[in-house]
Amino acid sequence: MDIDNLNTQSDGNLVALARQGDRRAFDELFGRYQDSIRQMYLQKTGGNDPDSNDMLQNTFIKVYLNLERYNPEYTFSQWIFTIARNTFIDYTRKKRESIVSIDSPEGSLSCQPASQQPTPEERMIISQHSRELNQILDNMNPRYREVIILRFFNEHSYEEIAEKLDIPIGTVKTLIHRARKILISKISSENGQLF
Repeated sequence: MDIDNLNTQSDGNLVALARQGDRRAFDELFGRYQDSIRQMYLQKTGGNDPDSNDMLQNTFIKVYLNLERYNPEYTFSQWIFTIARNTFIDYTRKKRESIVSIDSPEGSLSCQPASQQPTPEERMIISQHSRELNQILDNMNPRYREVIILRFFNEHSYEEIAEKLDIPIGTVKTLIHRARKILISKISSENGQLF
């Protein structure tokens, strides 16, 4: 199907094509919703562009990995915005967990560590064993593949990964962030468009 035909397809038809492996159909769905979802995140974060872009990427990872679960009884826009809202809720929960607490007895500042338990997004990635995902992982740089497998499949904490690889926790977080971006770019369109 050529790109002009994709532009005129309904969301439901594009979902059906994307489920059959048509990445252009998924790209078309992404293109239809990316601006409105990014705008929603910008409004909710007070214009925080980096966090909004991260949430947008996470939203479309979830959409891509759960496309088979989409129920056509609901409109695609309802489904995707529900995922976007849940992604924002996860974001605010993580922010709250890492806020500095001033409730210590001495009045001194102490940081509350973020939960090391897997988030719903991470659990979803852990449970995702699709052939395409495995192929993408097989073609990744070994260092990035290793941290993705340790974190999302083997459910290791950042500390455990740092100890296993003998690197600082900050480096682990950076590697996971970069690996996730590479994973997103490979899942996205064939022309390399990043979510």
